[in-house]
Amino acid sequence: MYLSVREMETRTLRFDLTFQPGEIDYLDAKIRQETPLHVAGSAELLGETQVIRVQGRVSVRMMAECDRCLEAAPYAIEHEMDLFYYPAPLMGEEKEEALDTGATVIAMYEGGGLELEEILREQVLLALPMRRTCREDCKGICPVCGQNRNQSECDCETKPGDDRWAALKNLNTTRS
Repeated sequence: MYLSVREMETRTLRFDLTFQPGEIDYLDAKIRQETPLHVAGSAELLGETQVIRVQGRVSVRMMAECDRCLEAAPYAIEHEMDLFYYPAPLMGEEKEEALDTGATVIAMYEGGGLELEEILREQVLLALPMRRTCREDCKGICPVCGQNRNQSECDCETKPGDDRWAALKNLNTTRS
């Protein structure tokens, strides 16, 4: 859906849409949309400034690779967005403007508007955790054989650290 500045000059654009898996490209093969993405909200121009404010709620279930064991893990996203987009020429100007203290993102746009799908891709990716794990106690994979330690334990022995540093283990760090 294209959020046109020209349309927003006359009215606030309201949207209540559902995007099926595959309709939005997340640009990462390790992340995929598991359920339909639902978004409801509005886009409006703020006065004569040509600043676009996009507000709404995003709801989706994503699958992403666990950082420890590399298995797919589900992530439910319920995300509120309150975004401000300045037209590109205004972004570099030394002009002070009062913004709502609830503003979470200030970005810029070029041309006659914004693509809602691009906004949604960005918001979903930002809502995913930085360190993705399938569960809190994920054991990860064995560094020797690559076996997923959540499925079964392996008999691999990990090699001790570099012997050149062994003398530091005996160093007494307590002071009297």
